[in-house]
Amino acid sequence: MLEFERARHNMVDGQIRPASVTDWRVIDAMRSLPREAFVPEAKRELAYLDLDLEIGGSNGRRHYLLNPIMTARMIQAAELTRDDRILVVGCPTGYIAAVASKLGDRVTTTIDDEALAQATRSTLAALGFSNINVRVAEAARGDQLDAPFDAILLCGGTEVEPSTLYEQLKLGGRLVGAFADGKPQRVTVVTRSVGDFGTRVLFDASVPVLPGMERPAAFVF
Repeated sequence: MLEFERARHNMVDGQIRPASVTDWRVIDAMRSLPREAFVPEAKRELAYLDLDLEIGGSNGRRHYLLNPIMTARMIQAAELTRDDRILVVGCPTGYIAAVASKLGDRVTTTIDDEALAQATRSTLAALGFSNINVRVAEAARGDQLDAPFDAILLCGGTEVEPSTLYEQLKLGGRLVGAFADGKPQRVTVVTRSVGDFGTRVLFDASVPVLPGMERPAAFVF
């Protein structure tokens, strides 16, 4: 346990803080959460490395826990407040939802795999979280039951416009994701206003695309 605790502090001081993460709420949340508890036992030694960690599931799709730097920068970009209701899309282990829950009010997190959802519920319960709902749903569908949301976080890239997710934002709500409609991917904040959606590009990125949010294959003659 001491080894993981040391790795967690090294992650914050060596990866998160040098990456333009200045929100101390994000830093404190990631310093306090045992990231290894959200990773399959066989991969726990990799929990604090600067990589997108593939998480096995039951439906044959490839799911990833985003690397720590991307996690921190996207959560910081969402500018979460204590009263926010948050949707975390395509979260295969619950880690990003757990970090977000320490900054907001209630969190709904979705994953398209029942086995991963069950494992996430067990992990969150063991760690004492009571403000996170775990739902099984395709990434692009979001969650109509708990909508609208103050903030939506995509746990991966999208190659399509997530219009259904836009409609699940409250007025003034923010969606943060890595948009891969061109090259390179760009992490962008989409904000809902009356009758419109504004966009603000933050930085370039390279993360796995969420299952179900890939660009449709083009027909080739």
